[in-house]
Amino acid sequence: MTTDTLHTTLDIPGFDLEAFVASTLEEDLGVGLAGGGRDVTALSVIGADDRFSGVMESRDAVVVAGLPIAAAFFRHLDPAMDIEILVEEGAVVEPGTALMRLSGLARAMLTAERSALNTVQHLTGIATMTRIYVEAMEGHATLLDTRKTIPGLRHLEKYATRTGGARNHRMGLWDAAMIKDNHVLVAGSVEEAVRRAREAGVPQIICEVDRLDQIEPALAAGAHHLLLDNMGPETLRAAVGIVAGRVPTEASGGVNLSTIGAIAASGVTYVSVGRLTQSAPAADIGLDFTPL
Repeated sequence: MTTDTLHTTLDIPGFDLEAFVASTLEEDLGVGLAGGGRDVTALSVIGADDRFSGVMESRDAVVVAGLPIAAAFFRHLDPAMDIEILVEEGAVVEPGTALMRLSGLARAMLTAERSALNTVQHLTGIATMTRIYVEAMEGHATLLDTRKTIPGLRHLEKYATRTGGARNHRMGLWDAAMIKDNHVLVAGSVEEAVRRAREAGVPQIICEVDRLDQIEPALAAGAHHLLLDNMGPETLRAAVGIVAGRVPTEASGGVNLSTIGAIAASGVTYVSVGRLTQSAPAADIGLDFTPL
C-alpha cells in the first residue's frame, strides 16, 4: 500500500508522468540494448525479497519541487511500496529536512534511486533559483521563464519555475507568436512582421523591439505584448512611458541577480530570465537506506 500524507497532485498540463517514468527507467536499464534491460548490480547483490526503508533528505536550504515524480519512479518498480511525502511542493526547507520516507523492496529502491534523485535535484534547483530571483525583484514586475529548456524536459522545468514563484512565458512555438530580429529582417520591418501575424489570425503576438523608435510601429500594427530587448533601466523607463499601459511590457537580456532589481523597478510588467532553466545548479538532496 502507498500513502501520501500531503496534497501532491501535479499541475503539469501536457505531461505524461507514466510515460516519463517508464522511458527514464528504460534508458537507465538499457532496455533494447544487448545485455540490457536489467540492473545487473541489484540483481546480483540484493535478494529478491530483501527490503529497505529510506529517507530522502535535503542537504541545502531549498524550494522543494518534484517529490511526487520521485515517488512515481519507486512505485513503478514496486507498486506496494509505502511512501510518505513529508513536505508540500514549493515548501522552503532548511538543510537536514526529511522530504520523503519510503519502505519496500530493496531492488526496486536501488534501481529507481538515481532517476528519482536526478529529477528532484534538478527541479528543486530550478525552483530554488527562481525564488531567489523573485525575492531580488522586491515586489516589482512578474518573473517569467523562457523556452531555454533541456529538450524533453520543458514541461517539468516550467513546472519547477512555477513552483519557485515565476509565471510561464509561452510554452512553445504554438501558443503565441514571438517576432524577433530575424523575423523582422525577413519581413522588412517590425510593423510589417506584426501586420503579417495579425492577418494570419494569430491571437497573441509578442514583438521584440531593441530601439525606442520601433515601439509605436509595433503597437500601430497590433502587437499585444512588447519584449524590450537588452535595454538598461533608464531606457526601459522611457519605453514604459511611451507604451503608457497600452500593452504589457517585458524586459529581457542582460538580466542577472545584480541587475534584476533595477530592471524590475523600471516599470515593466514582466522580466524574463533564461538562466532559470539554463543554469540552475542541482540541489544537494540525498537518500539513505536501512535494511529491514
